[in-house]
Amino acid sequence: MSPAEEKRKEEESVNEAAALAPKLIYEVIRREGDEEMARPKRSLVWSGIAAGVMISLSVLGEAIFRTYLPDTGGRYLIENVGYSLGFLAVIMGRMQLFTENTITTVLPVMVERTWSIVFRMLRLWCIVLGANVIGAFAAAALIVFTPAIAPEVLSSVIDLSHHATGMGASTGFWRAIPAGVIVALIVWMLPQADSAKFFLILTFTWLIAAGDFTHIVAGSVEMAALILLGDLNAYGAVFGFFLPVLAGNIIGGTVIFALMAWGQVRDELPDP
Repeated sequence: MSPAEEKRKEEESVNEAAALAPKLIYEVIRREGDEEMARPKRSLVWSGIAAGVMISLSVLGEAIFRTYLPDTGGRYLIENVGYSLGFLAVIMGRMQLFTENTITTVLPVMVERTWSIVFRMLRLWCIVLGANVIGAFAAAALIVFTPAIAPEVLSSVIDLSHHATGMGASTGFWRAIPAGVIVALIVWMLPQADSAKFFLILTFTWLIAAGDFTHIVAGSVEMAALILLGDLNAYGAVFGFFLPVLAGNIIGGTVIFALMAWGQVRDELPDP
């Protein structure tokens, strides 16, 4: 091998090993956001419903661990590993999860800054959130109305649901902000995670559960279960849980994280 070829191969190895610059990560996510906003409505709806159904694995996983693990001091930290299961299925399965879109679709808006792209972003948000909630109710109906889930696991699901939806609007709002930041952070880190994606998602979604933070889509499964059981009325569901947690997740993922991400690269981006 000639010295020139050897140097070229060394340069390629260095480039492959080097971490992506923030500007490149921003561009990867921005392009992904553009692609998501251009997808047909029907595709978004079905992908969002699938995500709402699959995120129920977070509730079921945590409930199963709580049911069958011995009641020791460390059980709380171990059972919250189960919370990661739904997020692993949804994120690695490339399904539409509302809280991912609070950063993915906002970055293109920050670059283009037109009413047209704002409208496209809000359209996608409404479609995906609505579809996620439909999927969450479908999964909750399966849990509540069929013998698919063992009675002892169902009891744990109900306990978890009462805790998630019963902390009050103010507490739910503030605890939703860190969850929004964490999900946005996962999206930000995924482009350079490569083979570590599984452990990245597992670790940071575990942190959401272990920190007792609130997530609008996973929490919607718990909210739906209590509504279907008659333990939660519509007013309490909407104003005591859903809207405060939704606002907190949006603030965490968009106002805080997306603005910070944009701030560190804005001077390196071309003018719109």
